[in-house]
Amino acid sequence: MFKKTALVLVGLALLAAIATLGLQAQTSEVKEKPRMYSYVSNWTIPRGQWADMEKATATTQGELEKAFADGTIIGYGSDTNLLHTEDGSTHDSWWSAMSMAGLIKVLEQVRKTSSSMSPVLSGATKHWDNIYVSRYYNWHPGSWKDVYTYVSSYKLKADAPDDAVDQLSKNLIVPILEKQLGDGTIHEYEIDTQAVHTEAPGTFLIVYIGASAEALDKVSAAVRESFKANPMGGPAFGSMVDFTPHRDELARTNAAYK
Repeated sequence: MFKKTALVLVGLALLAAIATLGLQAQTSEVKEKPRMYSYVSNWTIPRGQWADMEKATATTQGELEKAFADGTIIGYGSDTNLLHTEDGSTHDSWWSAMSMAGLIKVLEQVRKTSSSMSPVLSGATKHWDNIYVSRYYNWHPGSWKDVYTYVSSYKLKADAPDDAVDQLSKNLIVPILEKQLGDGTIHEYEIDTQAVHTEAPGTFLIVYIGASAEALDKVSAAVRESFKANPMGGPAFGSMVDFTPHRDELARTNAAYK
């Protein structure tokens, strides 16, 4: 009983620390935004066909540009993975909309194009899709080529509170990324969970698009400085997150946002 009570008290202390960190880190309250949905199509393409994949991506981009122009989607892009794993993808294409209907409307249109049946896609060794939803995000309007996307995937502990992603986003993650967005280090960020659970719930992604390779170092330094200035930040994060399944991805990106 004593041990159980002590653990509860430690948990409450960490939650209080998160709230305190939020007050220290923010000049204004971080609030949820309207839901933003993102469709990501992942492909594993043999190395000898990477040039053909670029051509297929360019064909699909025409449909995405139309949807972007008429406001159906608010962002789109493609990624080429820089770190290849045994089971991972080599390429992906994605777009974001402020409704599931807008997302699916574009998906159906893209699937009608010839590129969706191109030989390079038919020859992919692996393919899978995800639909994500985000309530914490921001970006600079514009388009960029050959920038860098960093994705960190985390799994919540089984006993994490139901609003763990909200707490971590508002009080730890968003304040850091907003500062990086404000000084131009990054062009976009979002904190994603699966909208359609093709995997077990509990995973969330921290995603940002760096303006340059140097941005990767700047964001990492900002995270370290944040935890140094707020020593309870690390324990507070660790109290909710199981680091065993944690993974990172790094990709070269072409992207556009309204």
